[in-house]
This record gives sequence, structure tokens and C-alpha cells, in this order.
Amino acid sequence: MYRSPQGARGFLLSIGLLGGALGGSFLAGLLVFWGLQAAFPRPVENPYPGYLVLIFSVVVLIPLLILIARRFPFITDWYYLLPAISFLLAFTFYPIILTVYFGFTNYNGIRNNGKADRSTETQVVQIEGRRLVLAQPAADALRCEEPTCAGVQLELTSETQRVRVGVLEADGAVVELARAPGFTPTLAYRVNNYSFIGFENYVRIFSQASTILLPVFIWNVVFASSTVLISALLGLVIGLMLNNKNLRLRGFYRTALIISWAMPVVISVQVFSAMLNVQFGPINRLLGLLGSYPIPWLTDPEWFKVSALLISLWLSFPYWMTATLGALSTIPEDVYEAARIDGATGWQTLTGITLPLLRQPFIPLLLSSFAYNFNNFGLIYLMGAQPAVEGRPSTAQAGDILITWAYKTAFQADGGQAYGLGGAISVIIFFITLAISLVNFRVTGALREVR
Repeated sequence: MYRSPQGARGFLLSIGLLGGALGGSFLAGLLVFWGLQAAFPRPVENPYPGYLVLIFSVVVLIPLLILIARRFPFITDWYYLLPAISFLLAFTFYPIILTVYFGFTNYNGIRNNGKADRSTETQVVQIEGRRLVLAQPAADALRCEEPTCAGVQLELTSETQRVRVGVLEADGAVVELARAPGFTPTLAYRVNNYSFIGFENYVRIFSQASTILLPVFIWNVVFASSTVLISALLGLVIGLMLNNKNLRLRGFYRTALIISWAMPVVISVQVFSAMLNVQFGPINRLLGLLGSYPIPWLTDPEWFKVSALLISLWLSFPYWMTATLGALSTIPEDVYEAARIDGATGWQTLTGITLPLLRQPFIPLLLSSFAYNFNNFGLIYLMGAQPAVEGRPSTAQAGDILITWAYKTAFQADGGQAYGLGGAISVIIFFITLAISLVNFRVTGALREVR
């Protein structure tokens, strides 16, 4: 059996070898893919599938791992972690790095997305070296901001080849390129480049903090804390009631009350949205029979928030009921027997024994539940269209929390690809969540060592 070097040196060496193998094999697979495209070009409309890069990478990775294992035998123990590390890099670290990067750019779906604008498709009449002649004046066809089109990126395509090249200047239909394309193109497109803009996205967000960021954040905290406190209290009360061994049909009640937790969230939210419909919902119909006016559950900003809390309560209290029953089962019966012998009343037993013993297991559950509800995207999103609030954009409406605001900004604003602003909002959410978590841990002492 081979032993790896001890301490941080062994850890860093192992991670470096695995990371180098993954990075090197991916680079080799990318080079093979590019070589395949150059050697056997296919029509631009039917290119080689991108997953070939992964196949080529795996073909290179396997012999590379064998060679590394021969040179460093101890590394074979780490190969069991290779699939987990690969998925962690691809689906966790890469999106995080990309989100942070986009937060400092002006990437959006209208003007700056790094893609060719197909609406600017222009026929190429003639090409001689770096001189390109278009079928129309370049400034009109490519929609350049200045007549010379200087600095604009073009995508030139033929039936089987594609290249991007910059424009030095344009005079009418004649375009001077930064370099020769290397083939005879037939079509030209303008590329909507995005660029690094520093902290402009963050300045824009904080400049509107009083109308967007602050109200959304306050509602986010109120929603998360109210959901946790109300559902935990209700679940605790029901759990204490169902813990009574003399209660008849106790098993039936447990099964019936846990149904809302077992049901998919999508179904529960859709059913509640239908029940809370202002005109046709059964809840307003029942209130009408009782002589009450219809309540605008989903059309009034404040009532929409109440509706969100009610739905969240319905979805959350079974969790706390189950947690209470589980925690109560760990309390020895001898403790209650001793209390009865001492003449303690039911209220004294509850406040002096049960609740203090439940406090310790409930603290981490409360913190984790708060963190979950603070980013409870599914509930708010599935409730559908929200009432608008004056002075706010459509991406930050009455019931939106920080995470739904970030999602709507990134995927529903500026052509559906406002990744720059959405990335900046996501980074701000990360720091806000981190600060709240640290405060919670500090106040509750959840991470304090037991002496």
C-alpha cells in the first residue's frame, strides 16, 4: 500500500495532479475537436456536436491517469474522487466563476451577448485579401454607430467555415478588415460584443437601493423569518398534541397532516393559486356566503404577501411536526415520571422539561430552514404573475424576493439574457446571505464549541 505525503503538501500535490489531468485532457480534447473541424469541415448550419469535446477528453484522460499513477502510485486512492471533483468543477465552481465574471460585464440579450446578430445578415460580393465588398453600405447593413464601423467585430461565413475578424474602417460598401479571413466568405454578420465595465452594474443596483434593493431585501427577511417562526410554532403545537399516547386515531392524524409535505410543491402552489383566485376561488366564494367582500389575495401587493406566507405555512408545518415528534422520542420517559412524582403540573413539565430539551436540536433546524426560505425561489416563482408596485421594474414586483429578482433580471430582462446585471445581483445576494448566516451563528452560538 502506497502512502501519500503527509499534511498540506500531500493534499495540494494530489489535488494538483487531478486538476492538471482534468485540465490537460480537456484542452487536448478541445484541440482535437478544432483539428477535426479544420480537417473535415461541415456546413455551418450542421456543425459537429459539442459533446465530442467531452468524448475526446475522456479518451485522452484515461491513459493520462495511468501514466500519473505509475509515477505517483499513491494517487490511485484519489481516483475514486475524480467523478465527484469533475462534477463539482463543472456544475459548481464554473457557474460561480462565470457569475462573478458576468457581474463585471455589460452582457445582455439585446446588444451585448457575444453572438452574431442574424438580423444584420449581408451578402459578400467580393473579397481581396483584407478588403471586403458588401452588397449594401456597411454602416446601414451592420448598423454601425459611426460611418467607418471602426472596431466592430464581424462574423464571416461560408458553407463550411466561420471566422470572426475586426473592422479597421469602412467606406460605403467596402470594408477594411484587421486580417484576411483565409477563405472566401459569402455572408457577413455583426457580432454584439460584450465588454468589461467594472463596477457599473453594482453602482446601478445601489443607486436604486431605496426603490428596489432595500424593499425587496426587507420583504425577503420578513418572508423567511415569518415562515420559519409561524410554521415552527404550529408544527411544535401539533407535534406535542400528537405525542400524547392517549390520543385516539393518532396514526391517522399523523398521516393526514403530513400529506402537504409529501405532495409536490408545484401541485400544492397551483392548487392554492386556484383557491385564492379573486373571482372564482372557493375561499372568496365561502367568504361571500358569510357576507364578506372578496379579498384580492393575488392582485393586491400586501395580500399577495399574506398569500405567500399562508402557502409557505401549509408546505412547512409538517416538517416541524415531524421534527418535533422525532425530538420528543429522544427524551427519556423517566424524566417525565420523576416530574410527576414531584407533583409537577402539565404546564410546568412543558416549560421546565420539554421545551428546554427541544431547544438544542431545534436551533440548527431553525437556521437551516431560514436559509432555505431566504432563497425559496420555487414558491414565489410558481405563484405566477404578481401585482406591480409603483416605482419598481417588472423584475422586482410585490412578492419578489432577492433570488427571484435576480432570476427575472437575468432571464426576463434586456432580451432575456441580462447576465451582467443578474450576475451582480447574485453576488450581492451571496454576501447578504453570508452576513445573515454569520449573525445567526454568532447570536445563537450554533458553532460554539461545547466545553
